[in-house]
Amino acid sequence: MKPRPKIVDPAQLHELAHNVIRKAKFPMLGTVDETNRPRVRPVSPVRVDDDFTVFVANLASYHKTAEILANPKVELAYLEPDHDQLRITGTAVAVTNRETIEAIWSSNPLLKQYLGSPENPEFILYRIDPEQVRFMREWALDYHDVPRQQS
Repeated sequence: MKPRPKIVDPAQLHELAHNVIRKAKFPMLGTVDETNRPRVRPVSPVRVDDDFTVFVANLASYHKTAEILANPKVELAYLEPDHDQLRITGTAVAVTNRETIEAIWSSNPLLKQYLGSPENPEFILYRIDPEQVRFMREWALDYHDVPRQQS
């Protein structure tokens, strides 16, 4: 017998999507490399805003830095333990606003431990501005567009 997914209440999509983020924690980030091949790797967001703007810390020497510089279109894919999925498609932008950097830096002890200070030349903070947010319930095989603001 084919599994039946739970019904998705459109009024609950915003909360369902954030629940996937809370449970999954480490999404996969998709970029495109210099040979136009897709590259996917897990990342650890340092902040997720209510409107699904995601902040990811990165090192200048990582391959994804050059990939994002060449093509800032990215996608984050979250899969939580119960297999609900969330995909955030958007544009990665390097954050230069000192207030935002300091706020994220001060709330994340791992950044301090590994990088010492926000002035470390290896440190890059990306803000992923969402253009599309989609939620899929396990076994549903179709996505629901998620409103960026809670209803």
